[in-house]
Amino acid sequence: MKIGQVAAVSGLPIKTIRYYEDMGLLKPSVERSQSGYRLFEESVLGRLSFIKRAKSLGLSLREISEILVIRDRGELPCREVKQKLASKVQEITSQIEALENLKGELQEILQHWQEEPSTNQVRETVCPNIQAQRYNNK
Repeated sequence: MKIGQVAAVSGLPIKTIRYYEDMGLLKPSVERSQSGYRLFEESVLGRLSFIKRAKSLGLSLREISEILVIRDRGELPCREVKQKLASKVQEITSQIEALENLKGELQEILQHWQEEPSTNQVRETVCPNIQAQRYNNK
């Protein structure tokens, strides 16, 4: 298959497929013709499908590459995938916690908002409402 056909079937832009090839993510499935055209085996479609799904689950291309290396050795990389997904869950949990903390801090600032801060505050700060809250929390 030529790259245009792969792009049409996979739903990925040609530029993305070229990038994945340059990164080595498509190695066993692509060769070059004598005239330099990329020629893909049909197996590339399954590989691209995996890459798209793994990216949608938050895996980086580096992580995906590590998984594909295991697969290319003839091993099933499901254990590695599971570990990486579990790590993503932990990261997301931490991000949610950080966002909840930020949300609480923002709500606190808004609850104590002063439309007309004191003259000293106006002189000494850029925005007295957020800076005053910061100083009070130190």
